[in-house]
Amino acid sequence: MNGFWIAAIIFGIVLAAAFVLLGAANRRQSSGAAPLSREAAKRDKAARKDRVGEDEVARPPTGREIERLAVADRSAALVPAGDAPTPVAWVPPDAEEFDATRRAFLNRSIVGLMIVGISGFAAAAFTAFLWPTASGGFGSKLRVGKVTDIKAEVEKNNGFLYKPEGRMWITEFPAAALPKAEQVYSPGELAGMKAGLVALYQKCPHLGCRVPSCNSSQWFECPCHGSQYNKVGEKKGGPAPRGMDRFAMEVQGGTFVVDTGTVIDGPVIGTNTTGQEAEGPHCIGGSAEH
Repeated sequence: MNGFWIAAIIFGIVLAAAFVLLGAANRRQSSGAAPLSREAAKRDKAARKDRVGEDEVARPPTGREIERLAVADRSAALVPAGDAPTPVAWVPPDAEEFDATRRAFLNRSIVGLMIVGISGFAAAAFTAFLWPTASGGFGSKLRVGKVTDIKAEVEKNNGFLYKPEGRMWITEFPAAALPKAEQVYSPGELAGMKAGLVALYQKCPHLGCRVPSCNSSQWFECPCHGSQYNKVGEKKGGPAPRGMDRFAMEVQGGTFVVDTGTVIDGPVIGTNTTGQEAEGPHCIGGSAEH
């Protein structure tokens, strides 16, 4: 999740930079100021040199001098007919050409934004791919705790211990049922059963509903369609095609470890290693043995 937020921040920075660059380009195109001409200043300087010599004292110009300067200015402004550029009549812009230019600008803007968006998405995906994934959640191996402590928790919770981080139920597996269990279950399941525990996936094999426990019957009973399972997840009734799925288990130095990334299909219909029957009223109707 942290990788996603970092990728979102990178995408926002890239998008903001693109808008800043686009605004700067538009401002440069809209500013058409040309340098001012200095011709008038030069002519004024030359006139002052005519009126005032290097060794003379400045005096007010006479009327004739003013006339002469005015004639000189008009003569300097005249351009010979042969050198004058031919005036070009103003032609209003073609409406179709103007629309085409506007469309081109809009199309380029849209394409540019798409490129920025795709680049941001690619950066986010790349970052998320390289970012280390968090360990310890569902889909990984969970060190649930010491076997003795877990058994005490199971008894404290009336025979059923739910672990939300692993989406699993943990119950005790009776040692007397191990001989039958060894003929039915895989090594990954038996490693936990031999320690007296079983980790069951919370989903019902029928349609995936979360299966709750029933304290009165000491079974698991699905509220969606009435499937029922004994305390170790073996099917006792309802439309489920098999018993409750379970996870691969192991014990490491007295610690119960559950691999929530390895889901093992539940036992086939008719499996009953513990012989446990309902110990009280059902929470979801009566049992229909299949």
